[in-house]
Amino acid sequence: MRLLTHTARCVLHTHPPPPGSSRGFWGWLNAVFNKVDYERIKTVGPDRAAAEWLLRCGAKVRFCGFDRWQHDYNGLPTGPLGRYKIQAIDATESCIMYRGFDYLNGLQHVEEMKLVKCIYIEDACLERLSQTESLQASMREMSVVSCGNVTDKGIIALHHLRNLEYLFLSDLPAIKEKEKTTDRLQTALPKLTIDLDLA
Repeated sequence: MRLLTHTARCVLHTHPPPPGSSRGFWGWLNAVFNKVDYERIKTVGPDRAAAEWLLRCGAKVRFCGFDRWQHDYNGLPTGPLGRYKIQAIDATESCIMYRGFDYLNGLQHVEEMKLVKCIYIEDACLERLSQTESLQASMREMSVVSCGNVTDKGIIALHHLRNLEYLFLSDLPAIKEKEKTTDRLQTALPKLTIDLDLA
């Protein structure tokens, strides 16, 4: 019920699409789910607020010290502020988009991220993610798969993730210069293992 209440509150402040526009409706609803609530971040802390955002959008998170992936918004663990820290994000088939990426600020422990079949992920998202200072230090593994809007520019931006050890790239049709792109990444991050499955 909390999710519905939060969503309803967001909807009141956003203009809906014109009647009869099914595609527009889903895009509008996804934009509502990605609207950053800065007061919520202050109240519950960055990890809890980011977990709520990610699960609202259909992603999963794993917290430090836990093996189980959390996918149920209403089942998010409660406890003292700052007790649960996000260690991994699986955004497979989720609706996360650029406008929600401010939720990543302040996440200090994210080591792994999977962006698989994310229709709203584009170069600007990867650039924003790679400019997030805490992620530059913590990120170790990343997968970008079947995200049709990601080009060479977005992948090259990942060189800012200075501790990245493993990168899996697959089914990215907008990547046009895979050798040049991977060479640039490898030069910037010599310890990085890049696993490619690109046509």
